[in-house]
Amino acid sequence: MSSRRNFLKRSAILSSLGGFFSLQAGAFSLRGKIGAATGPVIISTWNHGLPANEAAWQKMQEGGSALDAAEAGVRVPEGDPNVMSVGYGGLPDADGYVTLDACIMDGNNQCGSVACLENIKHPISVARRVMEDTQHVMLVGEGALEFALSKGFKKENLLTPRALKAWQSYKKELEKKRSIINIENHDTIGLLVIDGKGEMSGACTTSGMANKIHGRVGDSPIIGAGLFVDGEVGGACATGVGEEVIKQAGSAMVVELMRNGMAPEEACKEVLRRIVKTNGKKIDFQVGFLALRKDGRYGAYALKRGFNFAVYDSKGNNLIDSPFMKN
Repeated sequence: MSSRRNFLKRSAILSSLGGFFSLQAGAFSLRGKIGAATGPVIISTWNHGLPANEAAWQKMQEGGSALDAAEAGVRVPEGDPNVMSVGYGGLPDADGYVTLDACIMDGNNQCGSVACLENIKHPISVARRVMEDTQHVMLVGEGALEFALSKGFKKENLLTPRALKAWQSYKKELEKKRSIINIENHDTIGLLVIDGKGEMSGACTTSGMANKIHGRVGDSPIIGAGLFVDGEVGGACATGVGEEVIKQAGSAMVVELMRNGMAPEEACKEVLRRIVKTNGKKIDFQVGFLALRKDGRYGAYALKRGFNFAVYDSKGNNLIDSPFMKN
């Protein structure tokens, strides 16, 4: 009888534990549904993320998908001649050429990218055509330009008088030391979206580091470095010195850390810790990561003070200062 009572007691405990774990699993799933049900969330890097978010939000209000919104959002700074780090008006390389990099990705691992593209104002739209109209992921240089022209994109002179004048004044100083961020010499626009259906997409576009060697490509068009989106987990994007982001497969690593339970902000910070460890005390550059989890939770972290990001959700469109490492 005692053995039977003990068996029944153990069975009750195991049943309770099973119910507890089922509840926890259900709660995790529910959090994801709540994040989607409360409305779209858009996050993007830097001050120019505010108008980018506005355009992305409007696109979704018109019935566009997360992918449509991501593309529409970053096209705003791409086409703004006053944004000297993205698209039209971007600062040129050491030889005086404006070369553009961009990539786009949805939550189903579909992605497209272009690098070292000249004379096309909206490289993000070319990247989307690479994703949708070819079996490839990345096209570069002359090949990317030929592809864009074949798809109806028009050649334009992207070097504005303002950018040329600014580049000439930067040039001598930039030749003396490594470029730094936060002075609008290569401030990428990265944007991540969750739409009303819970679908995710992201986009990243830049004119790259001012006065770079002609042909240099940073992290922005590289899937897994400047941008990565996994619809089951979330997305991340990066800004700053692209070489340092590439070395860590930065955005993909942020997403994988979130997959393994880290909150978005902590995942961003952990990849930065690895960058610091790799470079020791020689941190004379900026890198920032921005992350958006499937349940709508977001976070950011930067190596140094000065990185900010824009968030558009049910509370409106707001600019937030990122936390940073005190190194």
